[in-house]
Amino acid sequence: MAQLPYHYGFKVRIFPSNQQKRSIKRNSDASRFIYNEMNGLNRELYQLKQVKIPIRLVQQRIQTLEQRLKNPATGISNSHGWLNDKALDSLMKANAIKNYRRAWEMFRTVHQAGTPVFHRKRTEQKYQTSCLYPAKVKHPGMTNGSVRLLDHQHIQLPKLGRLRFRGMPAKLLARKPGIRIGTVTISMDATGRYYVSLQLASQHSFVVQTASKAQTSIGIDLNTDN
Repeated sequence: MAQLPYHYGFKVRIFPSNQQKRSIKRNSDASRFIYNEMNGLNRELYQLKQVKIPIRLVQQRIQTLEQRLKNPATGISNSHGWLNDKALDSLMKANAIKNYRRAWEMFRTVHQAGTPVFHRKRTEQKYQTSCLYPAKVKHPGMTNGSVRLLDHQHIQLPKLGRLRFRGMPAKLLARKPGIRIGTVTISMDATGRYYVSLQLASQHSFVVQTASKAQTSIGIDLNTDN
């Protein structure tokens, strides 16, 4: 995705079933939990490293936290078995970890102090997944990845399956084979409406080029002779 020169993002409304709504909520809750768990581990690690006396118990805990943060996808899942539920999207976990690390880096480089804040439980729901393409796919597009368009009204999402959508720009539907899908955000707003946001990339510009009108002169014969 990053190596492609043109990028574009858009959001469409989706209409999940009751079972799909429950799956969205579970993945949203798990994403928030992983983010907060990593924040808690980092805060505890920072506080323990302030202890100057070489207490063995403290040193062991520091090693445990460092190991868990080194490979959080495994470390956190081993400590909280419910995260291994097959109904949860594994790419949701990877994106939650990536988002926390990005937030941590921003706090350290921009604010130069503190840590990211914990995500509170809210009415809104949100989590991120990613579109993967099989190695055998020679020309990745919007119709042959793990996230793909089935037709002009339906999209396939990991762990959710087939969903009806509405609102995709016609210019994208006309260029499906030449556009790659990257990060995908599934969300529900405070009014209970569900959306999918897709980050796209392409070798060609997403701006529609309109043909310019030819600047030609037109002669009119008024036929004023009697």
